[in-house]
Amino acid sequence: MGLFDRIRRAFTGEDAVVKEEEVKKEDQIVIDSYDQGTAKTRRNFTDIMTNLFTSFREVDEEFYEDLEEAFIGADVGFAMTIAITDAIRDEIERTGVHKPEDVKRVLLEKMVQVYERGGQNLVSLKENPDGPTVILFVGVNGVGKTTSVGKIGYQLKQEGHKVLMAAADTFRAGAVEQLNVWGERLDIPVVTGKAQGDPAAVVYDAVKKANAEGYDYLLVDTAGRLQTKANLMEELAKIKRIIERENPNGVQEVLLALDATTGQNALIQAKQFNEATEITGLVLTKLDGTAKGGVVLSIRYELDIPVKYIGLGEKATDLKKFDAEAYMYSLVKDVLEVKH
Repeated sequence: MGLFDRIRRAFTGEDAVVKEEEVKKEDQIVIDSYDQGTAKTRRNFTDIMTNLFTSFREVDEEFYEDLEEAFIGADVGFAMTIAITDAIRDEIERTGVHKPEDVKRVLLEKMVQVYERGGQNLVSLKENPDGPTVILFVGVNGVGKTTSVGKIGYQLKQEGHKVLMAAADTFRAGAVEQLNVWGERLDIPVVTGKAQGDPAAVVYDAVKKANAEGYDYLLVDTAGRLQTKANLMEELAKIKRIIERENPNGVQEVLLALDATTGQNALIQAKQFNEATEITGLVLTKLDGTAKGGVVLSIRYELDIPVKYIGLGEKATDLKKFDAEAYMYSLVKDVLEVKH
């Protein structure tokens, strides 16, 4: 039985407790890392839901209004809040439940269903079978984009891949030096160009090197934000054209780095970048430092872009591939009072 199946059984009352012996060792390692990394978000969510159900008397319009305020307070976002509240209302009216524990079960069931919308979250990186897998990293300055390039490069190298990085963020002071530091620390080569130079020229040199020397992955750190969205689109389009000309199958992934501590502002950034270029996945940094982790749910609902990595700490190993099962478990376990 998978971790999510065990959680679902807890939601539906099939298991009053998720027994410790049912949790596989590898599950426990993942759960522990998520427990620590999502502690602030979990406390916020638990406090909000506990307050809601402490004052619970009956399911009426006041309850639904309080429920909406609770989700908004958890930074889940307006659109998802309305959708999930409507789903809860429909289910309660259909089943006629009225006890607090039954209402809580319905609430959590609908959270899971909304998160699963469209099937399982695809977190695996797409691969290029005919040459190096090229991944572009985009995001505004200060969100941890360049650091994410280094951390993902580290993880790919640990998996046995030959990795090359390209410092195409030539406009931001210190960006090239920062990526060079990561390269020296990890023994991963970095292709660079002139300060304030043409990013596309750096990418051209990097793709040539990746092809000629048989690299498995090319990770490209791009400019955070040019002066206008039109400039950003033009720059990214130029980079993509270079890659498509020189590399079979072009670009495999465009990953947007977002700072989880900014909450709903991260959703706004995701919308803006998704308009400028087709984002294939998100890297949500600094999740361990915020109580606004509900933005994970908001982004998934509104944009249907998979979260592929989340930052749960400072170390290179603390940037984790996003595990929706572990995330949902860590978020709701205190509300359910399920032990593992």
